[in-house]
Parts: sequence; structure tokens; C-alpha cells
Amino acid sequence: MDFLPLFLNIRDKPCLVVGGGEVAARKVSLLRKAGASVTLVSPELCPELLALAASGEILHTARPYEQQDLHGVRLVIAATDNAGVNQQVSEQAGQLNIPVNVVDQPELCSFIVPSIIDRSPVVAAVSTGGASPVLARIIRTRLETLIPSGYGHLAELANRFRSRVKERFGNSAQRRRFWENVLNGAIAERVFSGHMEEAEAAMTQALETGDASTGMGEVYLVGGGPGDPDLISFRALRLMQQADVVVYDRLVAQAILEMTRRDAQRIYVGKERDHHAMRQEEINGLLVKLAKEGKRVVRLKGGDPFIFGRGGEEIDTLSDEGVPFQVVPAVTAASGCAAYAGIPLTHREFAQSVTFVTGHLKDGTMNLNWSQLAQPNQTVVFYMGLLGLPVITDQLIKHHVSPEMPVALVQQGTTEHQRVFTGTLSTIQSIVEREKPKPPTLIIVGNVVRLQEKLSWYRAPAEPRKGATSPISGPPETSA
Repeated sequence: MDFLPLFLNIRDKPCLVVGGGEVAARKVSLLRKAGASVTLVSPELCPELLALAASGEILHTARPYEQQDLHGVRLVIAATDNAGVNQQVSEQAGQLNIPVNVVDQPELCSFIVPSIIDRSPVVAAVSTGGASPVLARIIRTRLETLIPSGYGHLAELANRFRSRVKERFGNSAQRRRFWENVLNGAIAERVFSGHMEEAEAAMTQALETGDASTGMGEVYLVGGGPGDPDLISFRALRLMQQADVVVYDRLVAQAILEMTRRDAQRIYVGKERDHHAMRQEEINGLLVKLAKEGKRVVRLKGGDPFIFGRGGEEIDTLSDEGVPFQVVPAVTAASGCAAYAGIPLTHREFAQSVTFVTGHLKDGTMNLNWSQLAQPNQTVVFYMGLLGLPVITDQLIKHHVSPEMPVALVQQGTTEHQRVFTGTLSTIQSIVEREKPKPPTLIIVGNVVRLQEKLSWYRAPAEPRKGATSPISGPPETSA
């Protein structure tokens, strides 16, 4: 190692920053987060530092640096644009054995300021020894996806129970196994989802029984988004990669399914028109059964689970059965597909409201409030409306929407198979008959569609990459 990683306690300790620009401001902010008492030496200050000095949150000496400024200091950072001053600060601090950092000059540093993941009291730091700060930030970004924001609360919970665990388990190996079960299991997930009281109760029970495993699993209701795997949230990715079982729908993109654990059991429960792999009541029961077997279950849905995804019905059953669950929202198809198509759903000139409706036909009818959907200055988005398109266009025109109202149909939005077809209420059906778009599709009705050609930014490849697939229409060939 070129540097020994250490964590310094500088709370209420005098620290010096030499320099008054934006770089110095960033270093001052970092020191203040650690509770340091900061003195700043610089003839001039940037606006951010001026405000801190005026409010008394830092001490400011308005003159050039002098060696006497190091008196009584525990740590110093040089952040000026004067190489001579930086060299002087480094040499004089070194003579006094004061830890010193000179920004972007590792050869003058006795310590490096790392790239930090702050989940206080949990803090992770990444350093490249000054070789490449950008690389350190890239690594930090990747680690951010693996360390939930709730880890700080989890550390606080562990600290509160630390002495009790030590009393309960006299053997260090037993304590280690107990903490591993706590920090990797259902108690940790209760903390991450904000159920601190449940987590405390589970910890108390675990100490009484000597076993941190609750016997009950958990269900994660995760939105898979409209198709682009880059739109998945950090929390969704973490839960997908730790689940024992993946219960997934037809509209989940293959690329997103592949982000789940390789050894997880996969169960397909997709629904297609006139064909359901499993009825909704059976899906609800399956989730309960798997969780009560002690398994961690990801219920993976296309789009957002609470927008035409029947997620509410599933967690209603889970709640009745006493099964713990989490809900991870996602980019719903309307916002995702519209954004990738270059269509703002609202716009000051064209639409001040947006309405999401299902265009799914039942018994050949579509029971919607057409008068409401025909109101001016709004955007209407129809989910699952391809088969019902003739009814949609006919009813809107009958309710006095102009036949020239712009319409867009987005095929498999946000994916490599995306295609956007635009027309009007009077022409879109003939365009569909000619182009034969493939589901899933989204229909957008409103004057905002006029902006599509101008604002379109996403270009799907002319040829999808090798191995790319459209959203799943059935179970994959392998199921680990």
C-alpha cells in the first residue's frame, strides 16, 4: 500500500484550509461534515465561503498564508492556485508533523482525501493514491449501488444491541454467526424499508431464542420499468440480486430478468390476451407460500407495479397473511416511452394535465369516461390500447375531439426495438394497419405529440445487438 487508510476524529479540532476558491469551499464542506473547527486563510473568498464566514460558521483570516497559521492545527489542506504557496504549506506542515493535503499534488501530501460513501456511522472510502481521482469517483459510484442509504440506521441498531449480544453469546464464533444472520437477513431489510420498530422487536426476539432467522421470508414488489435496464433503481437492483425466487411477468424485458441472481428460481406468471399462465389469485397465493417457506421473493413487473400492474392486490393479500413486503417503484411506461420518443407529457403551451388510462378491451367494450378524456389542454395516455385503437379514436371523435388531434403510438419504448408512429385520430388506424406495430405499445393523444419530431433524441439501433430480445412472451429456455 502506498497509503495507510485511516479514519481521523477531527470533531471540534482546529483544522486549517489555505485558499478561498471553489476547491477550498469543497474541502471546507468536507471538514465541516466531520465536525471540524475550520479556519480559512485567504485574501479573498468565493461567495459560498463568504457566506460561511459572515455567519460565523468558519473563521476567516483575510491575508496571505503565514507559517504562524499552523500553530495548534491538527490538519491542514492547501487549496490555492499558487504552486509556491502550496509547496510552502506542505514543507512547513511536514516539519511540524501536521498531516497535510495539497489538492491535486499527491507528491506534496502526507494524506489523501478519498472518495467517500457516507452512510454515517458507516463510512466507506476509495482512494487511488492520487493517481486518478476520477477513477476513485467511478468506483465510489459503483459501490453506491451496493450500499443502501439505510446502512447507517442498521449500524445504529447493531450498536444499540452490541452489549446485549455479547452477553447472550459468550463464544466469538457464535456472535459472528448471529450478526451475519442479522445483517444479511430479514431484520436488515426491515431497517432498510424504514420499519425500525419491527426490526427492534425482531432483534429482541432473536436474542431470546438465540436465532436471528425469523423463519419468514419477504416479498419485494419491484418495478422493472419500461424496458431499458439502465432505468432500474439502485434498490431494485440490490433486491433482485439477493432474491431466492423471481416471479416475473410477460412485459419484463429479458435484459432486466438477467440482472437477477443466476441461481435464483424463476417462475413465469405472465398474462396475454385470452391466456394467463397463472390467474391473479394463484399468483397472490404463490407469493404467500414462497415467503412462508422462508424465501426472499422478487415479484418483478414491467413498468411500475402500482400503475395498471395489480401490485396493490398482491400486497393486500401479503398484508392479510402477515408476510413482510417492500415496494420498489419504477419508471412507468407512460413517462419512459414518452421521454424516449421525445414527447413531453405536459407542456405550458399544449397540455396542463395528463391522464393515464387502460385501453384493455373487455367483452368488446371499453368502459371509460370519454367526456373527461375529451377535455382540451390535456394529454391522454392509453396503456394496452393497440387492439382497442378503433374504439379509442371513434369515441374521442364522437365526444368532439378534432379528427386532426395528433396521436403517437410507441412500440416497445426505451428498448432497441422502439419505433414511434405519429398521425392523427383520423389517420392512426390506417398507419397501424400498414406498419403492424408489435406489442407492447403505448398510445399518446394530445397536442404535445406535435413536438415529437423536433424533440426526438433516442435512436434505436438499425439492427438490435446480438442476443437482444424484446419483452418476454413466455418463460426462458433455462430456469436455474
